Amino acid sequence: MKSIDVTIPVSADEGVSGVLDVPQGFESGRTAAVIVAHGAGNDMHTPLLVHFSTGLCRAGYLGLRFNFPYKEKGAKAPDPQEKLIRTWQAAFEFAKNHPQFGTPSIVAAGKSMGGRIASQMTADGLISPKALVFLGYPLHPAGRKEQLRDAHLYRIDVPMLFFAGTRDTLCDLALLKSVLSRLKAPMDLEVVEGGDHSFVLPKSFKSSEESVYERILQRTVAWLK
Repeated sequence: MKSIDVTIPVSADEGVSGVLDVPQGFESGRTAAVIVAHGAGNDMHTPLLVHFSTGLCRAGYLGLRFNFPYKEKGAKAPDPQEKLIRTWQAAFEFAKNHPQFGTPSIVAAGKSMGGRIASQMTADGLISPKALVFLGYPLHPAGRKEQLRDAHLYRIDVPMLFFAGTRDTLCDLALLKSVLSRLKAPMDLEVVEGGDHSFVLPKSFKSSEESVYERILQRTVAWLK
């Protein structure tokens, strides 16, 4: 495999950084791609996303990670929703129409905010992925379980894979299971026992972060097959 630094054009005067992870034996138009977007508090270089994308690349998928504009500028607060959507859409079109690596078969994945935006866009028909993978879905704000971000999920008709930690303050597991039971699309849930919103485990579990990341990767590879 090889990793290629790229620039994804978002508008006439703005672009964002990205990394293409190209698998050995890549075939233009035939190799499926997995795009993974970062969460509000991290970027495309966060260890979970690097492990996820490069691991999928070794499994034969083209990987694309990218930054949202606010991270390019070193800002902490996420961009307005419209700009987040515009950037995600640009990344999707980049993977679909790239002259050398373009492919019609794309899976949209994301950590927290990145996955939520992808799911909203899928529900609204702005992107058309073959499947969605959520690396910690932000079902509600911390401490406000009554403010569910679930309405659009019921309008999605592509398969979805959810990863959720049992200590996630942004995704009560019982509430998530209730939501998933009402989806019309095929779905699977992988619970990370002891994991918080970033799948960090308590020290008492004596498991490394990399072992958790590897479990998430292997479950995704098996699910995609």
